[in-house]
Amino acid sequence: MNVPKVPRVPWGEFPDTVIVTDERAFKSHAAYDAAKTGDVAAATELAAAFTAEPVIERVRGLLAGRQALIAPVHAFEDQGINRIPAAFGELLAHRLGLEVFEDIVQANVVSHTHASGWGRIARPPVFEGPVHSGRDYLLVDDFIGQGGTLANLRGLLESGGGRVSGAVTLTGRDYSAKLALNPETLRFLREKHGPDLENWWDKTFGYAFDRLTESEARYLLRAENADTIRARLLEARP
Repeated sequence: MNVPKVPRVPWGEFPDTVIVTDERAFKSHAAYDAAKTGDVAAATELAAAFTAEPVIERVRGLLAGRQALIAPVHAFEDQGINRIPAAFGELLAHRLGLEVFEDIVQANVVSHTHASGWGRIARPPVFEGPVHSGRDYLLVDDFIGQGGTLANLRGLLESGGGRVSGAVTLTGRDYSAKLALNPETLRFLREKHGPDLENWWDKTFGYAFDRLTESEARYLLRAENADTIRARLLEARP
């Protein structure tokens, strides 16, 4: 299976993602569709509608005084460029007195909107761009599902010498907030599917099971066996 490899890094004590609002409320906002397909004004309106002062205080607490560069996800989607993360990043930067770092972009189209969990894993986003070694970063996106996009962006930044302080998304499911893989979930995954699948995974994706997100690992645990996982991922490739 030909999959682009991504530079994921160990999770350590990575904090839970700050999720701003309910997914239904977010996606039903009048500006959502236009913002998702490239309308900058609509993206700014959408981000502002949900970024009240309590949100700013949560992000300020996450940063704990660090002067992080805000790194929004620049995603190229089937419908166009998703402008929401950049607009949200600009808003956070203005309110927190920080800078936005926009030199890292997504280098491939992954078609994750409405994709299954298998599709999200099988078509990983790849990021490219310069990293300022020694600087702190805050990841910003509009949505978190399995967390693979944020994990891949974090991997690029930290493998280049940056330090990622945390992540903020406008919406997502509550259970997705935990990106860092629970050691017990990792143990269950290895017990159920064995070392052969993990070796295949490492060769295919470029990282072992310990660098999965918590949601990705739980998704794999739902599969009956290793052959089912390989088959589903193969079906989900373009």
